[in-house]
Amino acid sequence: MISIFANYGPDLLLGLGRTLLCSVIALFFSLIIGSMFAIFETTPIKFLRVIARIYIEVFRNIPLLVITMFFYVVIPLTFAKVDGFTAGTIGLTLYTSAFIAETVRSGIQSVNSGQMEGARANGMTFWQSMRLIILPQAYRYVIPPLGNQFINLVKNSSVLAFVAGFDLMYQGNVIASNSLDTINTYMAVGVLYLVITMPLSYYMRHLEKKLA
Repeated sequence: MISIFANYGPDLLLGLGRTLLCSVIALFFSLIIGSMFAIFETTPIKFLRVIARIYIEVFRNIPLLVITMFFYVVIPLTFAKVDGFTAGTIGLTLYTSAFIAETVRSGIQSVNSGQMEGARANGMTFWQSMRLIILPQAYRYVIPPLGNQFINLVKNSSVLAFVAGFDLMYQGNVIASNSLDTINTYMAVGVLYLVITMPLSYYMRHLEKKLA
């Protein structure tokens, strides 16, 4: 494994950087989109609840690779060309946001209903009550499952390897075929994934204890 790092270190670091970039972008937007649809699921407006349920069920039940390939293969045939990195990041964002929406929704429903009633009684709108009163409490309830979703997101970023996204897994595949040292190559790739996921896991545990 040491020889793999010595001979192909720059390629692995390039892949690691692409994986981190994809993960950060997808994490940011999936949290925003997921939270938005979680709010839609709990709003009094039936139309928004229906839209949220359709979105969540569709993207939760279609494999991530299928979503990614849709943006990589189908969209360029009808609209504009999409490179592998962009297609993978979009697919990962949409897929993860559906799971985050369900996680945040459970957090919202865990907050005592009297909180919303009290906020509305004091003149706040539904959206103000949700933003200022409900969501801050809901996020505290769902720190552990959200942390798991973020870690899964990083691991799922390996989907970029299937669409030439030049991520860590893609670079690993190239190195394995060139070096013919499959075992050590994928051990090196696994170590680099741990470099990302282990600190994130420990941070989420620390945050959970801090907010408990």
